[in-house]
Amino acid sequence: MNAPLRRVGVVVLVLFALLFLNLNYRQVVMADAYRTDSHNARVQATEYERPRGKIADAKGTVLADAQSTGDSLKFLRTYPLRDEYAHVLGYKPVNLGSTSLEKLNNDFLIGTSDKQAADRIAGMFTGKEPAGGNVLLTLSKATQDTAYQALGANKLKVKSGAVVAMDPNTGALLAEVSLPSYDPNLLSTHDINAASANYKTLNGDPAKPLLNRAVSEIYPPGSTFKIITSAAAMTADSSLTPDSIVPGGEFYKPPQVSDFQIKNSHTGVCPDQITMKQALTVSCNTVFARMGVERVGADKLKSMAQAFGFESEPRFVEDQDHNYCGIVASHTGSMTAGSDNRVDPPAVAQSSIGQREVKMSPLQGAMIAATVANDGKQMRPYVVDRLQNSDLSIADHTEPKTLRTPITADVAHELQDMMFSVVSADDGTGKSARISGLQVGGKTGTAQDGEEAQDHGWFIGFALKDGKPVVSVAVFLENAGKGGSAEAARIGGLVMKAYADEKGIR
Repeated sequence: MNAPLRRVGVVVLVLFALLFLNLNYRQVVMADAYRTDSHNARVQATEYERPRGKIADAKGTVLADAQSTGDSLKFLRTYPLRDEYAHVLGYKPVNLGSTSLEKLNNDFLIGTSDKQAADRIAGMFTGKEPAGGNVLLTLSKATQDTAYQALGANKLKVKSGAVVAMDPNTGALLAEVSLPSYDPNLLSTHDINAASANYKTLNGDPAKPLLNRAVSEIYPPGSTFKIITSAAAMTADSSLTPDSIVPGGEFYKPPQVSDFQIKNSHTGVCPDQITMKQALTVSCNTVFARMGVERVGADKLKSMAQAFGFESEPRFVEDQDHNYCGIVASHTGSMTAGSDNRVDPPAVAQSSIGQREVKMSPLQGAMIAATVANDGKQMRPYVVDRLQNSDLSIADHTEPKTLRTPITADVAHELQDMMFSVVSADDGTGKSARISGLQVGGKTGTAQDGEEAQDHGWFIGFALKDGKPVVSVAVFLENAGKGGSAEAARIGGLVMKAYADEKGIR
């Protein structure tokens, strides 16, 4: 054989080898991915042959259901309460990607989870088709209803915001609301063209209704971050208590800085000498800016924030419990300047009062309040309580788990004392969160959002009964402007009261 023919033969052999490898890759390595791809028509038809499992709240109210249709896709995914639960549930469309809990729990809802293997084996002998399982949530209907209604009817007519409520003892989510919301039924319809058009409309809406502002977005927390600064200061110096006298004043200028100063939101509220408790009660910026620069420092401030969960990796499933999705990490940002990355006192001062590059999710805010209420123990947040088989037996149950312990019980009690004053004192910024019969602590926040936009309004807080934690909350009003934090505190009080009333705690 001459040289040209040999070269052709080698090329042909190489091409056949590549083809062989490609076929094996697709048929063996990628087989499962193709088989389970949501855009695979056969997969879709198989999934819709039987009813998808229900998703229900803590009292059994059905939040996601399956309705018989009589068309080629035999069951339609429906959301009876429409937009109230849209962000926590997500949606299950025919020809788009599933989201949130619908995505994370898809295998169990359609009956193909490893947890349902025994049912499938039994079905091989009985001829019974495997059925989808149910997902039972921790959400409290009274708390969710109140959060949704109070946020939507806020007195400032703010259109965007979020509420998160949780049980400080366990980390169980009691309410999760994000506004504006959307109707997931628009996306689960079997009319694929309509679903695609609806998604395009929602995705292009300037109000961004598809965003989950409760857990998947982060914002400057403003003065709510003073809880972290206080925790860092009292941890670094055990002699510092709520009754300790600290320097205040109308302005604070960091040492060796000539052209920068921090001022208070209101004149006359912060005398030259003031107690720690009173400084938090009236939200004295100069006290906490000075404390961050001169007592705590950038490293300890950042470390305390990290101890509370800032800077942690974004996570989608916690410990394989099919439990939470889309949690975005809150962060403190940089507190340095120059090519040598030296600590920048103005940056530390601004960060200490929750401005500059500090960003936090409402979920993180509720976790901070819950940690203080729970004697310094921060519990893992979760929203799936149980996975229930089609025969109503329990396939799995989420156990509460301590994530971290950022502060001691002593520091937590001192912070509780300070946060009680924010709500109970006549001059407290959070007094509109008061609940008769409960000890309520909190912290308001007014956070700048650039030069053009209105300030955000925040409230994070908790309620105790006889010293025991009942509920914690975070309320966020996006670009609320003047009065935003007071309105957030009012909503926070309503939400916590709704849960306490549901539980008969008075």
